[in-house]
Amino acid sequence: MKTWNARSVMFFLVLGLFSSATAETPHTALPYPTEKTPKAIDRGALTAEAGTTPLSITIALRLRDLDEAENLLKALHTPGDPQFHQFLTAKQFEARFAPTDADVAKVIAALSKYGLTVERTTATMLKVTGLPADMERAFAVSLHSYEVPAHDNVPGYTFHAPLNPATIPAEISASVAAVLGLDSRPSLRPLYRSVSPKLNMTTSLPQTATPDQPGFWSVTDFADYYDVQPLYRRGVTGSGRTLGIVTLAAFTPSDAFGYWSALGFSVNPNRLQIVNVDGGPGAPSDASGSLETTVDVEQSGGVAPGANIIVYQAPNTYQGFIDNFAAAVDANSAQTLSTSWFSDWELFSNRENSPVTDPTTGRTVGFTQAGHELFVRAAIQGQTFFVASGDDGAYLVNGFFGCNGPYSPSQPYSCSQTLSLAYPESDPAITDGGGTTLPTLLELCENQACTPPYYDINIPHERVWGWDYFDRYCEVIYGLDPIGCGIFPVGSGGGVSIMFYEPFYQFGLPGTQLSQPGQVWQAGAGLVAELLTPPANCILPYCAYYALPAYYPGRNVPDISFNADPYTGYVVYYTSEPSGVFSIQPGWGGTSFVAPQLNGVSALFGQYLDSRIGLLNYPLYQLGHTGQGYRGPHPPIHAIPYGDNWFYYGSNGYNLGVGFGTMDVANFAEFLANQF
Repeated sequence: MKTWNARSVMFFLVLGLFSSATAETPHTALPYPTEKTPKAIDRGALTAEAGTTPLSITIALRLRDLDEAENLLKALHTPGDPQFHQFLTAKQFEARFAPTDADVAKVIAALSKYGLTVERTTATMLKVTGLPADMERAFAVSLHSYEVPAHDNVPGYTFHAPLNPATIPAEISASVAAVLGLDSRPSLRPLYRSVSPKLNMTTSLPQTATPDQPGFWSVTDFADYYDVQPLYRRGVTGSGRTLGIVTLAAFTPSDAFGYWSALGFSVNPNRLQIVNVDGGPGAPSDASGSLETTVDVEQSGGVAPGANIIVYQAPNTYQGFIDNFAAAVDANSAQTLSTSWFSDWELFSNRENSPVTDPTTGRTVGFTQAGHELFVRAAIQGQTFFVASGDDGAYLVNGFFGCNGPYSPSQPYSCSQTLSLAYPESDPAITDGGGTTLPTLLELCENQACTPPYYDINIPHERVWGWDYFDRYCEVIYGLDPIGCGIFPVGSGGGVSIMFYEPFYQFGLPGTQLSQPGQVWQAGAGLVAELLTPPANCILPYCAYYALPAYYPGRNVPDISFNADPYTGYVVYYTSEPSGVFSIQPGWGGTSFVAPQLNGVSALFGQYLDSRIGLLNYPLYQLGHTGQGYRGPHPPIHAIPYGDNWFYYGSNGYNLGVGFGTMDVANFAEFLANQF
């Protein structure tokens, strides 16, 4: 039996050399933001800086007819429809839905009036370059330079951002989905978690028939538990398929090859290709989230050891994220893709030029609109896209800002507890992966020396991942409530979108819900000043008070789940950047593991069916609507009726903690085969 605790996690050295892919990463990576990131210091107008250099931003253009594209997406995924699985090539999509040359020429001409140069980089993306003063005139903004001081072991950095949301020139507003790059701060976060130093565990007694105990899982344990092995025995390893990883931090390829080699996989030494978008994210570093990319590659490539992998990596900005999606979708080289980064609470995702209402269509444009149109395109091309649901349970905004309530007018750094989702997790054109906790018996320390007796927590069934199962331990041992103990709101992300309407495939599904009434985001002036600036003034949706819509029929997430709790989680092979030391670290988890696992599983499906799959939500929800998912001797999905994510509970059907539950991979492959 393996013993471990949070103070002294075991490290193992791996000897030998492993083949690796290489990529030029000449510049320093920017750290991703956390609740510990210091307040940015305003250094004044960007135009006042000596030797100001040109800026490059991205203009995302709207699809020619999004409604028609959405209708086609549905037809392509409806068995019996004449267009079922007649996915378009990239060129076919461009010819039918991309902006016309005339529309692009109109946008270029309008921006050229301000002294800006424009280059078309993909079917829907324009790279716009010019001096800061010209950008300010074109988009009616005032750009300032900001500095974030170094803190702990995290380096400082500078960025530029507008004092006010951008205004799109009127003559092109109907053509533009988003303006990205006027704000260059690192904005997105990875979705991994480790065991908590406050929840000191000495042993984990497994209740799973896998080679390794929970907490020390590899992809081999995943394959055993979720019934992938029958596909391997039939020679299905993802051969002939290509996985795409969309990420915002570089990684050390030898870590992944070491992981696969240690598990006995014979993989192609040239299976990895790295594509740097917008110059790439810089050199690998802990502070930039390189562990995230490492997890994504190790897990997806381990579940599908025969597949090739393309890692699309870009700088950690809204511009970089969208450009990265666009590169992966425009190339159309990967049949299945995943990302484990999230941008922000839905209300704050459109930072730069939103909310801006297109006067022609009445639709709101911004980052989320540009992302949604890319995901729709991916599904029409037959690409299967996955995203992690988040690790802050039903309260994303609280976890994001590190403020867990309650709100008090006398406390400037307090906030309310608010049910919330992030983007792109809430997008209906992508499959969202939630998290579970495996059956186990946890033995936790009751004293500093971690000597017997121990505090036992029995988890007899796989359950919705939510750390509220530590409630009693925190109260008895530490005398702390869930917030003080650091367990709230950790768990599987899930809830109801207030941005995207309920998609067709969820209509009438038992277990789906409307948004809850009485949800208000309220924050003290100190928190607003620290976290919601620039801009410093209160411009919706950046105000300290925001009432969310009640009973909104929004997109429900997640869709499907796998094990994600660090206490029943995984080992990661990782080279830490500050020390350069390689180690094998147990006790990692988060829905960051689920998205790449689904990516690998989808590659297996693709080889097994010799076909692209497209948006997996359509066949998945067909199982839910027909009731076939849980029936028969070989059910393709397993319900998770236990546990909760601090608000939404498990059930014998669909729920907002884990979606439909967990997938039996081999049985799901057979279900898909019967559809074709």
